[in-house]
Amino acid sequence: MTKKISCGVAGVGYLGRHHARIYHSLEGCELTGVFEPNDEAAEKICLEYGCQRFSELEELADACEVVSVVCPTDKHAEVALPLMKKGCHLLVEKPLCVSVPEAESLLEQAQKSATVLQVGHIEHYNPVMAFLEEKVEHPRYLTVERLAPFQPRGTEVGVVLDLMIHDIGIVMALISSPIRKVDAIGVRVLSPTEDIANARLVFDNGCVANLSASRVSEKKAREIRVFQDSGYLSLDFMNQKGHLIRKSGVGLEKNEVPVEKGEPLALELSAFVECVREASTPKTDGAFGKSALEVALAVTKQIQSAW
Repeated sequence: MTKKISCGVAGVGYLGRHHARIYHSLEGCELTGVFEPNDEAAEKICLEYGCQRFSELEELADACEVVSVVCPTDKHAEVALPLMKKGCHLLVEKPLCVSVPEAESLLEQAQKSATVLQVGHIEHYNPVMAFLEEKVEHPRYLTVERLAPFQPRGTEVGVVLDLMIHDIGIVMALISSPIRKVDAIGVRVLSPTEDIANARLVFDNGCVANLSASRVSEKKAREIRVFQDSGYLSLDFMNQKGHLIRKSGVGLEKNEVPVEKGEPLALELSAFVECVREASTPKTDGAFGKSALEVALAVTKQIQSAW
């Protein structure tokens, strides 16, 4: 019988509690414990899953082989570095951190410790992305829209690092060409940083991606449209459905997309644990997380330079 992997979560707030739930239920895994400054949040998870609360990160690291880092973005590097130094394999929620020097220090430490570092770009584990990776070939133009109602959680960074970075990662993976030019605009509404943003990314191969993100919307949406010579794809990441329109003779033929639905976070954590077991490189490794962060920071810089 394969030995169970001991798992921990650093930060069991809104998102971290779902990491704890999935580790508890994942085959071959055992939720060993959590590190959480908030007494109420920690107690709730420990009671529900029978795990331990650790008062120091080093204690969590000593008890766990893998850890999810699900604290506020500006604390990612501060929390992740001591865990990696102790030999923990990490899934760090996106964005990897808040600066390129921080990202470089995390990648350097992961290499030094020979630990797996996966970044939580969750949409890459969404079944919709698997369909896109199979069907997208030589895209010419993409539009992506990500809308969410306002909530104070996540406002330690702007909407580009909070939400748009998902779509930056998606288009970079689908287009596979260096970015030549970035045009961006953003507006502050309820927080000190941008709450609404639009970015136009022009790639070396001529493809253009237009990304829109808002965290002050009345509705939720996570949609992508891809235009290429062979046809047009319209996919919904949130509801895991969509359609594909192909040229047929002189007309157009519309087909619903056969997406096999699944919980993206469970698929992501399962893939992470598998990488740890096999000592393989994650789909969204530290290098990928750093490259997405660099583009997001370039977008943010352009937005803020106009204020």
